[in-house]
Amino acid sequence: MGTDQLTQPNPWEPPLAGTDVEHLVASLERMRATFRWKADGLDSAGLRARVGASSLTIGGLLKHLASCEDHTFTHQLHGEPIGSPWDATGWDGSNDWEFESAMQDSPETLYDLYDGAVLRSRTRLRAALDHGGLDQLVHASMPDGRHASLRRLLSDFVEEYGRHTGHADLLREAVDGLVGEDPPDGWSPTSGHFTFG
Repeated sequence: MGTDQLTQPNPWEPPLAGTDVEHLVASLERMRATFRWKADGLDSAGLRARVGASSLTIGGLLKHLASCEDHTFTHQLHGEPIGSPWDATGWDGSNDWEFESAMQDSPETLYDLYDGAVLRSRTRLRAALDHGGLDQLVHASMPDGRHASLRRLLSDFVEEYGRHTGHADLLREAVDGLVGEDPPDGWSPTSGHFTFG
């Protein structure tokens, strides 16, 4: 993210005319900030609330996106194991584990898990960009052996956030009526340790 964004009242706002890297990373940061705003400040009941027949919860989304952050920027980026804190969580290998197990986690645990994963991902992404830019090939590959570029990895990850931020929109509105496209001017989180990139 460019230094001009850090001095703006809304550091999640992408640049108006930046480089490809600045725009792609800023798009991810804007999605992170918007998702985190939708998830912010909830108690256990709010984090476990559901809408209709869906089993999705904001707590489950926090845990799922935390695991996606670490998986994307360890295994998919470099082929490394996902590691701590996931190797000590009791993950059973299922695709629904994050969503189901979040029901037993405290708000503090869920916010810390997500916020810590975002910090680790930012560090790993910056190092990768410094090393080889968006065109470098990453570990993630197709069955025929063709590897994805870091540009593709980031684009797919922004899409992942877009999908789940939409889910969080609906869930949060059902919890307490909070609506909106972006965090309000000057917003900062009241829970956890989330920082802007």
